Amino acid sequence: MRSIASVFAAAAMLLSMPGMASYGIYVGKNLTDDGSVLIGGTGEEVSSHWLEIVPAREHPEGATIIVGVDDQATYPGELIEIPQAERTAKYITMSYSDYEGFPPPLTNGGLNEHGVAGRDIWSPSRPELAAMTPNPQTGPNYSDLSRIAMERATSARHAVEIIGDLMDRYGYSTYGGNSHMFADRDEGWVVINFAGGEGLWIAERLGPDDVRMSFPGYIMEIPLDFHERDDYMGSENFISFAIEQGWFDRDSGEAFNVNRIYGNDQGRAEAIQIIEARALEDAANGGVSLRDMMDYVRDPLIAGDPAGYGQVAHLRQDLVRNELLTLWVAPIGSVTAPFVPYWMANTDVLPEYRKHRYLTKGEATRFVTPDFAVQEASEFAGRTFKRLMYYTCDAPGRFLPEVIEALTAFENQSMERMPELEETAAVLFEAGRADLADAVLNDYSLVRWREALDLGNVLLGSIEARHRLLEGYSEPQDWENISTRHGPYVFCR
Repeated sequence: MRSIASVFAAAAMLLSMPGMASYGIYVGKNLTDDGSVLIGGTGEEVSSHWLEIVPAREHPEGATIIVGVDDQATYPGELIEIPQAERTAKYITMSYSDYEGFPPPLTNGGLNEHGVAGRDIWSPSRPELAAMTPNPQTGPNYSDLSRIAMERATSARHAVEIIGDLMDRYGYSTYGGNSHMFADRDEGWVVINFAGGEGLWIAERLGPDDVRMSFPGYIMEIPLDFHERDDYMGSENFISFAIEQGWFDRDSGEAFNVNRIYGNDQGRAEAIQIIEARALEDAANGGVSLRDMMDYVRDPLIAGDPAGYGQVAHLRQDLVRNELLTLWVAPIGSVTAPFVPYWMANTDVLPEYRKHRYLTKGEATRFVTPDFAVQEASEFAGRTFKRLMYYTCDAPGRFLPEVIEALTAFENQSMERMPELEETAAVLFEAGRADLADAVLNDYSLVRWREALDLGNVLLGSIEARHRLLEGYSEPQDWENISTRHGPYVFCR
């Protein structure tokens, strides 16, 4: 773990970076210590977040889903109906309730029963392109695409094909430009969806020797004949539209730089390059481990109040059954919240990690219903760990090292137990007792979620008491303006 001093030294690098942006990190299987693919990151949204296990479902012939944005979005739109698949896959995700006129619940991806993991990351389009967005716009939004990919994709490549086909058929509802990062046990893909209403999209493969951190999502130079290459996919008009607009000259001899031509042409922040460099260094020194990936996602340079949760998908080569696929989830930004393992076999979520009213869109104007009262009475883990974050980040030099030490020890303890539990589950699956195998894994996750909340409360109580004694109460200077959309934000740096 880097020293707190180095965190403060690097903090200035991020002052110009936008919040509420999301990030994703991919490490290919040749660079990890166990030959797995690792993908992690967070979604950065204001509203409350809650854990969901969405079961596989069968849908009747002719079933449809509603996609798009409404007239309250930054770029107003109209909702439309598109066909639903006959069967949708089981997946684990974090849901949230609010973004820019996008109908809730929203999602940034997760992990599905076929071993496809997804992240959703901002990727701003050039202003001239964003200005072309129709009013009203139609087509699936970023969350629709993420959800549909989780419901239908059987590989990372398949996820790209699904998104591309949806955009080609129905268009795309944008908030200004977006990207996705998908991975399976063999490879990853970055997909960028551009604003403008022209159906522009491009995808680049991430191979076994690649490390990629998207913040924002980016693709640089691509071959002009990318449609004939296995490592790229994109809309048919991707090159021709740039030529029509005078943004690219095919005869100039210059390469087609996607970020420069269609994106905002901003370089990646130095802090992001630091994290990628750490991954490459770890890869050269025995391989990137699951522990390392959790540390990247937790880095105080990028994990703070804007982070709605943390996720790490561990896509292993040696799995005997897909029920053992694992997604590690932190209920808020993982800088002050632990990762807990969730297997694909799991079925239950504790009430404390389900939906509550805190920061849920529209709830400030209504009373709780009798039906929801007991759920609301339960402690909301997101609020508990947020309180821990606010105290810790007010004096990170004093409190952050002990918090990270405790969270790391908790996660290491979980990792130490997993081989034994998975071996037991595998034997039970082989014996035809899937019910018992599922129970072994499900029960352990629930126990660890309870213990995670216990740990959070112990840390909160200790740090709250010492903060009052050692730091003192800091009275707000402005009681009227208690929140911000455009920063500064709370970070532990």
